[in-house]
Amino acid sequence: MTEIEVSDGVVATRWQRGTVRELRPMSPDLVALRIELPDRIPHLPGQHYVVRLTAEDGYTASRSYSIASAPSDELLELCVERLPDGEVSGYLYDVLEVGDEIEVRGPIGGWFVWDGRTPAAGIGGGSGVVPFVSMLRHARDLNPAGLLKLAVSARTTQQLPYADELISYGATVVMTGMPGGRRLDATDLGPLLGGVATAYICGSAGFAEAMSRLAVDLDFPAAQVKVERFGPTG
Repeated sequence: MTEIEVSDGVVATRWQRGTVRELRPMSPDLVALRIELPDRIPHLPGQHYVVRLTAEDGYTASRSYSIASAPSDELLELCVERLPDGEVSGYLYDVLEVGDEIEVRGPIGGWFVWDGRTPAAGIGGGSGVVPFVSMLRHARDLNPAGLLKLAVSARTTQQLPYADELISYGATVVMTGMPGGRRLDATDLGPLLGGVATAYICGSAGFAEAMSRLAVDLDFPAAQVKVERFGPTG
């Protein structure tokens, strides 16, 4: 497949090989991959890439990973969470080395994207915060204060990708699995949703459903809520 469409509804269907230039462990189960692509296609924050592994016998396995890098970044950055028995995530976390080549396809996605033209809110749970890291890096490049507001949740700080960067940016961060922990609630989302054009929600199916319902209960227009769910691969 060679079709590439760029602009609104960005989809790229051509596989290419990139070179891993950096592996940055972030926790016992999280690693950031920074990849150099010879034919880099501009992306929008919120898009993702598919990574494909091919065994010697021809067997292939592929998984999708959200983009963490800003559009201005010279390298593509993906965040990988090592999952129990994950044949792709296990390889990327435990086996892949700097200098290795990796096969990818992207950027993919044209709905859950933010171009930085209008104020937005991002609400993320667990590894669902990764697309918001791309968004916040893009917001920093654009520079206007208050362009992007974030609220994120995870069980612990070790299970929150890019925790330090999110906290430094000023995101509202809550932990559900620590002493005194709690979940994101109306007191967090109310101020977050004021004055923004779009609310982006990314996380598990349960998280996405709860946050979407809460946003609507706070009188945020349902048509302006964009949701991306993730879960175990079937």
